[in-house]
Amino acid sequence: MTLVIVLMLISDVALATAPFYEGKVMQIVVGAPAGGGFDAYARLVARHMAKYIPGHPTIIVVNMPGAGFRIAANHLYRVAKPDGLAMGHIHAGIFWAQLFGDAGVEFDAPKYEYVGAATKEENVVVLTKASGITNMDKWMNSKTPVKFAADPGYSSLAIVPRILRAALGLPIRVISGYKGGPDIRLAMEGGEVDGFSLPWDSVKIQYRKALETGDVVVLLQIVPKPFPDLPNVPLAIDFAKTDEARQLIEVGIHSPSIYGRPFVLPPGTPRAQVQILQTAFQETLKDKDFLAEGQKARMRIAPVSGEDLIKHITGFFKMEPTLVTKLKDSLTK
Repeated sequence: MTLVIVLMLISDVALATAPFYEGKVMQIVVGAPAGGGFDAYARLVARHMAKYIPGHPTIIVVNMPGAGFRIAANHLYRVAKPDGLAMGHIHAGIFWAQLFGDAGVEFDAPKYEYVGAATKEENVVVLTKASGITNMDKWMNSKTPVKFAADPGYSSLAIVPRILRAALGLPIRVISGYKGGPDIRLAMEGGEVDGFSLPWDSVKIQYRKALETGDVVVLLQIVPKPFPDLPNVPLAIDFAKTDEARQLIEVGIHSPSIYGRPFVLPPGTPRAQVQILQTAFQETLKDKDFLAEGQKARMRIAPVSGEDLIKHITGFFKMEPTLVTKLKDSLTK
């Protein structure tokens, strides 16, 4: 009898929601330019998620790059209607800006509604062959700093090289101001910069040919355990010589990898809509056509639930003040 009641309640929720979504257009706002990794994941989700939402809305992707994802994050928090028709794909690196009290932050990260993540933010360091730095020995003994491309915010591009410089003492010069993947590619081809740090998932998509030709080299993995397809590339944590160095890498890079690429809803989105979209998102990540398309594009799927995202993000904002100070010193120099 209890099972029958539960099934009836589930059916009632679905029927009540279907008229709302039917015939509607849902947006996924991406805080990065078209053509990059964030855009690729958002569009992959958009192509498959509607089938799991009662009413099957049309889902479109809207790119809203700028200020290191801050424009999109502020839009989702303050402008987008909390009606279940606006979802965002942002980089959680902007949560550092809130933690440090930076200007221009118009959001409170724990108050977003978290749908989930399609993959984790697990980073590698990529350098050009032209840089002459083809292994860690050459890098550690380089007399000139290796030039890293970075954006103005707190994405992997900006965070990883600064923490590596602070934790491992590597010669690194961070050059900010790049807007995203296409700009960085041109800068690398022109010799303006020597490399960058991005998730391995994104690197495989954006630099497939360059990896195959050897024009770029994956020099270092910034993850607790190596990727299966990078068995001979060393881990950054293995070069840490002190407890403080290890802590900087673990807290500054490893832990945020879990919640680095969230899909979020505006605060105040009705709980029924949140639950429907969370369920639809997780079902999408198990869909055979979704997985086949992702595999063909070499896009790694490593799901994180909305519940896990908010748990880790809440913990992030409860970080010890002394550690916050150390990280701020590392990231703002």
